[in-house]
Amino acid sequence: MKRRIHIIVRGRVQGVFFRYSTEQVAKSLGVFGWVRNLRDGRSVEIVAEGEEEKLKELLEWAKKGPSMAIVKEIEYDWEEYKGEFNDFRIERTV
Repeated sequence: MKRRIHIIVRGRVQGVFFRYSTEQVAKSLGVFGWVRNLRDGRSVEIVAEGEEEKLKELLEWAKKGPSMAIVKEIEYDWEEYKGEFNDFRIERTV
């Protein structure tokens, strides 16, 4: 079943290749969406769509992140699949 997930990751997640690594993991899982830094300097936001099992794998990866990251908190919401993405990309900071 296809789903959508919205994830916020907090901690030392900026400046440690979190966005780049998320993009690589998402592409390897075959999920689509985006990742971006948030202006607070300590959070990354991910929106992804795809098969629920693959999104669960992305979520589990995001709980740890790349080796230099220190994930302190993660929040996520499951949402209805919209089918609005055809790739996974890094978005500009907001």
